Amino acid sequence: MIVKHLDDILNTTADVDAEGWTSRRLIYKDAGMGYSVNDTIIKPGAELEMHYKNHLETVYCIEGAGEITDLASGVTHPIRVGTIYALNQHDHHVLRANKGTHMRMVCVFNPPLTGQEVHDATGAYALAQ
Repeated sequence: MIVKHLDDILNTTADVDAEGWTSRRLIYKDAGMGYSVNDTIIKPGAELEMHYKNHLETVYCIEGAGEITDLASGVTHPIRVGTIYALNQHDHHVLRANKGTHMRMVCVFNPPLTGQEVHDATGAYALAQ
């Protein structure tokens, strides 16, 4: 059984801060679960273009508000507490947090992240070796 608290993650190497977001890697590849779980904060006013070519992701909003734009279709969807979305086709997208508020998201990745990833120039994470 794996039991952790967010306090166990903060200020460790599993607490990853980057431009526009901070991600606390709660469960990652080493846990052997076949997926990873992150507690991610999208910073107020951030606009992040991402394209997970190597991963599928499901995201559930637990704080804040913003929007996600599917760059293939141009359709923008509002995000607020209780919204869930799945990038089930490696969707190229832009995620935006509203100005003045952050978005806090629970993110599940398959295959699992190693815990140290940062986005590359295309907005993707490399596939773990």
